[in-house]
Amino acid sequence: MRKFFQELKADLKFRTAGPGQKLSEPSRAPREEPRAEAAPRPRRGPTDEAQMAAAAALARLELKAKAPPSREAARSRVRKELSAEAAAGEEGLSLEEKDLTCPDKDGAAALSVSGVYFLCPLTGAVVRKDQKERHLREAIQSYFSVDPVAASIMEIHTFNKDRQKVRAGVETVAKYLDNIYLHPEEEKYWKIKLQNKVFQERISCLEGIHRFFQAIGFEKKTLPVPGQGKESKQTTEEYYVLKEEMLTKLEDLKDYKEQLLSSEPVRAQLDRQPSVFKPSPEAALFELPNDFYNLSAEEIKREQRLRTEAVEKASMLRTRAMREKEEQREMRKYNYTLLRVRFPDGYILQGTFYARESISVLYAFVREALRDDWLPFELLGPGGVRLTDENLAFNECGLVPAALLTLAWDAAVMADVQAAAEEQSASPLKPELLSKAQTLS
Repeated sequence: MRKFFQELKADLKFRTAGPGQKLSEPSRAPREEPRAEAAPRPRRGPTDEAQMAAAAALARLELKAKAPPSREAARSRVRKELSAEAAAGEEGLSLEEKDLTCPDKDGAAALSVSGVYFLCPLTGAVVRKDQKERHLREAIQSYFSVDPVAASIMEIHTFNKDRQKVRAGVETVAKYLDNIYLHPEEEKYWKIKLQNKVFQERISCLEGIHRFFQAIGFEKKTLPVPGQGKESKQTTEEYYVLKEEMLTKLEDLKDYKEQLLSSEPVRAQLDRQPSVFKPSPEAALFELPNDFYNLSAEEIKREQRLRTEAVEKASMLRTRAMREKEEQREMRKYNYTLLRVRFPDGYILQGTFYARESISVLYAFVREALRDDWLPFELLGPGGVRLTDENLAFNECGLVPAALLTLAWDAAVMADVQAAAEEQSASPLKPELLSKAQTLS
């Protein structure tokens, strides 16, 4: 009887199973199946009111996305950018290193120039700005094997930045050498006590000075202090003592003194990195590396404050004097400027200059690039302003950190230039520059 009721129960369960339930055959083993969950109710579509509300919300979001950022949002963005710059400066990262380690997520535009470069006068090598000092030091160190006297003089004048201390030190050394040259028979002038107050304050503090003394024939010796009695405890002091053989080379000592007094610091020369570009509508677009900015970590913090104030004053009325003062402050931020000169045929000549160099340097740079440097021309700044005063500096003319200028031939010789164009290439630039013409990207 029990078996009969179990089969009947299974058969009823099979017949009454709801949608979505797995049906079991009645002929299967009469084991009890788990209770199935109730079928989900079909979801109702949104009402007309809900659909209208959603459409309105989407429209508001689209308008908000298209609308320009609010002033407070702009301030917040500026603060974040400047805080990041200041943090990078405090951590000892240069702006260039920051660019390399934290690239722009959106992708930065190609740089107009890869950096600022210098030409070493000792090796002729072209090195980046951040490698300049190290390269100079290595070059001077290598020069010791060639001429140790000249190399030590280079060290003294190049690596001691306080020019007044250098001048005071070398003049004192010159007096020591004069005493030896004028009174070679007096032994007291052959020795220089290293603990002497004047020597310590004016000479010993200079980098390279000890190598100079050794290069010109002095040697360091420890001698007893003169004037002590036999009963007193004898003490010693260090001296530079001139080698005896140098007394027969007094003229050499005189020459060394003159070299020491007349020498100047070894300075790497700014490499113009002259480049020529084919005609391009992008000639006025510049993307500069951080080498062009004259900002230390402390200056970055100050710029953060100044730029924050600038956002606050953006809507304020400012006098002409206030605007000029701010412009001058902006100009002082740059050590270098990248200048492009567009020729009448569209070709572009580019070079790097110090921001404080005069316009005459640019005129000379252009003439050096011309096939015929005698051709008279004038340069026009942005807006067609004629740059006639060649004594003005680039930062005084607003040509920093970059500017596009236009070259115009003298009207009196324009006809001759056009006539000569039939006999020579269309561009007046030197063939070696044109052969390396690039395309602005």
